[in-house]
Amino acid sequence: MTRRFLFAVTLAMLPASPIFAADWDPNAWTKEETINILTTGPEEGPHEFPVWLVVLDGQLYLRLGTRASERFKKNTTNPFVGVKIAGQEFPNTRVQDAPEMEQRVAKAMSDKYWSDMFVRYFSHPMTVRLVQD
Repeated sequence: MTRRFLFAVTLAMLPASPIFAADWDPNAWTKEETINILTTGPEEGPHEFPVWLVVLDGQLYLRLGTRASERFKKNTTNPFVGVKIAGQEFPNTRVQDAPEMEQRVAKAMSDKYWSDMFVRYFSHPMTVRLVQD
């Protein structure tokens, strides 16, 4: 193959627009329904799953059910998880326990998600805040 051909193929494979670093902006995500979280289990490896979210006072919060909270506790990359939201990816997002926000987050979930009228009766052992350092 010629160098020109390889150069043309390489250019064709590049994205059409430049890639910029994603901006962590919880206020821009208030209307998002879910956020995808990537944890790494000691036995299963990486696992991605969706979780409901709310934004309060410019901070992003999650209320975790039993299975999700177990994934967070066993995550080998603690206190960091991967995050995908609104077409953006944040591979090193810090998880902070936020038990003091449990009631406010529960109320915000109830206000945002109609199906929370059922979900609120399940166990939610963890309320967390996601932040970028």
